[in-house]
Amino acid sequence: MKLKRILLKLSGEALEGNQGYGIDPGRLLDYASEIKSVAGKGLQIAIVIGGGNIFRGLQGTDFGVDRVQGDYMGMLATVINSMAIQDALEKAGLKVKHLGGIAIDPICERMSREKAIAYLEDGYVVMISGGTGNPYFTTDTASALRAVEIKADAILKGTRVDGVYTADPEKDKKAKKYETLSFDEAYKKNLKIMDLTAFTLCSENNLPIIVFNMNRKGNLLKLVQGKKIGTIVQK
Repeated sequence: MKLKRILLKLSGEALEGNQGYGIDPGRLLDYASEIKSVAGKGLQIAIVIGGGNIFRGLQGTDFGVDRVQGDYMGMLATVINSMAIQDALEKAGLKVKHLGGIAIDPICERMSREKAIAYLEDGYVVMISGGTGNPYFTTDTASALRAVEIKADAILKGTRVDGVYTADPEKDKKAKKYETLSFDEAYKKNLKIMDLTAFTLCSENNLPIIVFNMNRKGNLLKLVQGKKIGTIVQK
């Protein structure tokens, strides 16, 4: 698959590194290095990251926070993570623009398809924070929505495992990896690749999802170069 424009989806938890919380400076530098390795090769990159290392909306309901309020708190967590990645990328010498489902002057502009595409075509890495800007939607759904809006060739979902398996490979040593899957197969097998809203959006818009291990050095570059990395889900 020839990739010219991608949306890279990262989990907030991935930024924890070995700390188990917050943002690990080492992991941040590793990710900046991986992204820089592909940014100079004519690839247009948008990035959506979750906020689970800081606050997840549903967590708040466990101790009495209103669901809508909790979701907005989670959106702000994604802004913090996006700012951290933006800073790391800029220190690595890349041009970065930060757009958000929630505009926060002077931190990020309001997300619009036109702005995002214009920045991508002008050579910027585009961070998109704040989810969809609405409660009750996950950052999985936000990444699918943004990818469709900017007409990305694929969503690259960076995880800590090297693809989609028949079971959790961290718990079941007999789990087998899928090289390819159709959207229908993944749905029928109840494989938890993205939440159902995000998954349906990708399926209806024929937007491939590539699940790969972002924590393995060089994987992002190999994937962009066309090597078989991870699992691809498509029509």
